[in-house]
Amino acid sequence: MLPARILATATHFPGTPRLTSELARAAMPERTVADVEARTGIHARWFANPGDSIAGQAAEAIRKALLAADMPASALKRVIFTCSTGGDYILPANANAVLDLLGLDGTADCFDLNNACVGFLSGLDVAARCVATGLGPVAVVASEMGSRHIDPADPRPYVVFGDAAAAAIVTASESGGAAVLASAFGNRGSLRDTVHMAHGSLTGQRENIVFNKSNRDITDIAMAGLGQVATAIFAQTGLDWHGVDWIVPHQPNGAMLGQIADHFGLDRSKMIPVVAETGNIGSASTAVGLDRLLRSGQVRTGQTILLIGVGSGLSYGALLYRVG
Repeated sequence: MLPARILATATHFPGTPRLTSELARAAMPERTVADVEARTGIHARWFANPGDSIAGQAAEAIRKALLAADMPASALKRVIFTCSTGGDYILPANANAVLDLLGLDGTADCFDLNNACVGFLSGLDVAARCVATGLGPVAVVASEMGSRHIDPADPRPYVVFGDAAAAAIVTASESGGAAVLASAFGNRGSLRDTVHMAHGSLTGQRENIVFNKSNRDITDIAMAGLGQVATAIFAQTGLDWHGVDWIVPHQPNGAMLGQIADHFGLDRSKMIPVVAETGNIGSASTAVGLDRLLRSGQVRTGQTILLIGVGSGLSYGALLYRVG
């Protein structure tokens, strides 16, 4: 158990919403819009404007979270930045640009953390360990611009991915209050090519997201990873799926979200769906879902929130958080 409190969260959507109907006509003219929406479970997503930056999205999400926390940026001691596709920069860390945009210079440290779609969960785990050992507050931000790395010539990713950023401010918690009750992570590197994006310097081509397995194979792999970390969480806490109050899963598409619920026999009223209006937003998926839940007014002190996800790598992870 890590005595850590998620003090505030926030979401930032850049640019303009783009409807599946628009993208489907460009990428899949042979299919009806209704069929594409049914297969993806996605109605819309946001695409950033030309010239927008991933670091800029991240800074805006942190600003909103700090406003919700009634905390100045200068109070932050660490910023953890996550992005499935690497961000704006290869060198230096994108988190440096985020700190600069927040007006921080020499008052906090920062770094990038890339664990694909599980990145925000990994960042929360690290942040909880930081504040539990005396380093905080910590901002964890997931910022994704999938629209940079898709093309209508490859329809599968094109009609799925979108852009967003979401942040959480993590602080220390008193004994018996808010806490990360358990966390579990795993990886199967042998499956790293299932979904990938290679450096242009290696391929000589544009850096695009590529799916190398069928939807069915990817779903089977994902369910196995989710089951493994859920079992580990429940072994640590003595709970089960039915004993958790809220479930915030990573949502690669609407169809898989429904399959997760069916596969594990979940009560869908405990789940927070966002994918229909956001698309697949990588590591920001669980961050946006958490923000949506905490702002809903439904969460009560002492309730538990299971954040769980799987991503390319193949990475999978989960955290069980008790609300303070």
